[in-house]
Amino acid sequence: MELLGAPFFANALQFAFDKATTEGKVTITLLALVSLFSWTVIITKGRQLYQAQKAGRKFYKDYRATRDPLELFAQKKDYSGAPAFEVYTTGAEELAYQLKNNPVIVTPRPKMISPTDGPGQTDLFARQNTKRISASSFESVRVVLERAVSAQAISLEKGMIILSTAVAGGPFIGLLGTVWGVMETFSGIAKVQAASLTAMAPGVAGALIATVVGLFVAIPAMFAYNYMITTIRAITQELDNFNTEYATAIEHAYVDNRSVADEVVHALRQIFPERTEQFAAIES
Repeated sequence: MELLGAPFFANALQFAFDKATTEGKVTITLLALVSLFSWTVIITKGRQLYQAQKAGRKFYKDYRATRDPLELFAQKKDYSGAPAFEVYTTGAEELAYQLKNNPVIVTPRPKMISPTDGPGQTDLFARQNTKRISASSFESVRVVLERAVSAQAISLEKGMIILSTAVAGGPFIGLLGTVWGVMETFSGIAKVQAASLTAMAPGVAGALIATVVGLFVAIPAMFAYNYMITTIRAITQELDNFNTEYATAIEHAYVDNRSVADEVVHALRQIFPERTEQFAAIES
């Protein structure tokens, strides 16, 4: 049945296309162009999303295994294709700039936990880190991170308008060609005054092929659009979560959040270095 059905289906399309009017063939050509753009987006966007998910999983795994938010940046690791890595790199570059140009030097705080305690590794690093940035500098880092997240979200959604246009517009463009073709067919029948099935069938078949082509354009685009938009939303949500996680880690490890009392003690320590032990006891 399949061997018999396939040639019959192809012959039916060929017959309908041959009988289509000039307007119908123009409509079909337009739909073919829409389909070409649509499949281009499907293939390129599919590769982009696949790479984003694959590289993203590896990046998240490696990042969460570190205790210093800048460790991967210092090691010059590369996770090309991962949107979260682009956000991470942008934030790390801004943080490195602030640490270099606007540093705040603080006194190391005493250890409160054992270095072997897993959850305390980040806290241990934060206590030992003496070079930090101010709260105002951290706001600059936060703004850069938010801008990077927005840029990655826009990059992920780029081209999706073509798929949505193919889904919504394909059937209507095909329907326009069909209605136009049927109108031409009935006009021709009226002129020759020969209303028979034999006279109507070729024109109607030629008109209906525009709707068929419109559906061929819209159906693959619909499935691809639904899958891709769901994937993009998931990646974007992960980006938002990572942005919050990353900003919190930076604030904990690199932002000077000392109280006013601690700052006063630090200033007095600079003025009276001979009383360092007394000031250390007050800070602890």
